[in-house]
Amino acid sequence: MTPGQKQGGPSVRTIPEGEDRERLVCPDCGYIAYENPKIVVGSVTTWEDGRILLCRRAIEPRRGFWTLPAGYMELGEASAAGAAREAWEEARARIEIDCLLAVYDIPRISQVQLIFRARLLSPAIEPGPESVEVGLFAWDDIPWSQLAFPSVVWSLNEHRARLGQRDFPPGGNPPDPVHGL
Repeated sequence: MTPGQKQGGPSVRTIPEGEDRERLVCPDCGYIAYENPKIVVGSVTTWEDGRILLCRRAIEPRRGFWTLPAGYMELGEASAAGAAREAWEEARARIEIDCLLAVYDIPRISQVQLIFRARLLSPAIEPGPESVEVGLFAWDDIPWSQLAFPSVVWSLNEHRARLGQRDFPPGGNPPDPVHGL
């Protein structure tokens, strides 16, 4: 049990002393409940011939649109392990993480996205419970107009810009992000 739960928990929105923004505070004991961004982990995963793994979403938001295998990092989980888990959950893909490809800040929805570069260990893939379809796409065959989120486009472009590079700093948000992010 966290502090404040005995008395009913943090239930008042106020700016605590020494803080600069509203927080939920327990009026009885002063416990502050900090709300922090969610961390999303995912990967741009390729097969030996360069084709990229994409998943058609079976869930909202953006059901029916294509995305990279990605999702929320779990408590007690390393970020790369989370990206590998998401590839398995969404595409039954066994992958090996190569490196961190990009970090995207999306304050509008309180997310930080960690996108890794990875390779498929086998071309055997199939939809997991959060996907209706999975596929390996050559660059020219990517369904660009059917991609679920701007960060999928950013990640794919970052991947292409880094092809053949082994040592590079992770990419970040484009200078002029689109779609209201």
